[in-house]
Amino acid sequence: MDREKQSLGTGYLTLESGEVFTGKLYGAPINGFGEVVFHTGMTGYQEVMTDPSFAGQIVTFTYPLIGNYGINEKDYEAAKPALTGMIVSELCTEPSHYESNMTLAQAAQAFGFPILAGIDTRTITKRVRQDGTVFGVISDQPMQVEEVVSLRYKHAKKSLVANVSRQQVERYPGTGEHVVLIDLGMKQSILDALLQQGCRVTVVPFDTSFAQINALAPDGLLFSNGPGDPEHLLAYCSEWRKAVEQYPTLGICLGHQVLALMYGGKTEKLAYGHRGSNHPVKDLMTGKVYMSSQNHGYVVKEESLDKRQLTVSYRNVNDGSVEGLRHNSLPVFSVQFHPEAHPGPSDTSHIFHQFLQSMRVVGAKRYA
Repeated sequence: MDREKQSLGTGYLTLESGEVFTGKLYGAPINGFGEVVFHTGMTGYQEVMTDPSFAGQIVTFTYPLIGNYGINEKDYEAAKPALTGMIVSELCTEPSHYESNMTLAQAAQAFGFPILAGIDTRTITKRVRQDGTVFGVISDQPMQVEEVVSLRYKHAKKSLVANVSRQQVERYPGTGEHVVLIDLGMKQSILDALLQQGCRVTVVPFDTSFAQINALAPDGLLFSNGPGDPEHLLAYCSEWRKAVEQYPTLGICLGHQVLALMYGGKTEKLAYGHRGSNHPVKDLMTGKVYMSSQNHGYVVKEESLDKRQLTVSYRNVNDGSVEGLRHNSLPVFSVQFHPEAHPGPSDTSHIFHQFLQSMRVVGAKRYA
């Protein structure tokens, strides 16, 4: 397939600092605006494309060749992407894989976001690492800095979780424990991991009340991943805490952060986030180090934690940040990383087994 025929022509990334990067536009002929972040995985661009946690962000891939195995029907993490654009060094327009049914450029066109290719992604990544949060616009013309800043303020007012959370209750059959999954921007792989354990799963909107959760009679709760600043969800934490204190609970990524907020903790924004498939985390109980898949821009502030309630269970080997929590007296725990992986290593899939075991132990006591 002729690469030039897929291209929309020359495109630009304009950063709020005034820097402009020039490349080739692919995908949808619209402007893409958001926080510019980088992902270090060598594979998994389809999962990244459809992960709701990337809502409102332009994702820069550090690996030089993206799109080489195309897009398939199996690796979607959501029905449609929530990101606002992609930046790549080289975009493959002739993928080779037996399950591929379209190119990445065709997927971007179908789903309505732009891709800017032929860019020095190393320079952009170094800029983000140096300056922290950087906002930008992908467009067919360079933009004025004032325009970028104006769009940034509009972007900051968006309620990202509300945009990506399910609006209706969804039920999935199973023969095992009943898990109510609070959808903060859930990846399909988290649901799949529970179903593979035999769980019966009810997915509920993020703003579901304690009374509504209680009426579903769950054996356990799972707070999912999701986008945005966790402290924007403080208004819901009192209701969530009522539920957490009644049922075994697992929090993943954003779910981990809101668990800390429920118990009076605070979160803070990282300079440039952890996004990729090769982040080492240490289990503080066993001393074992796992390679993990991560996608987050915020972390729990350890000094803000009430140590009478919560204990740090995992720590990031690279920067020492909090990667896991456990409640000191309740069957409640959380991880900042993604045990379901997709993309990434499955080293930490045992987290789901621990969650299942906690529900079984509580259930046995309840019916003894």
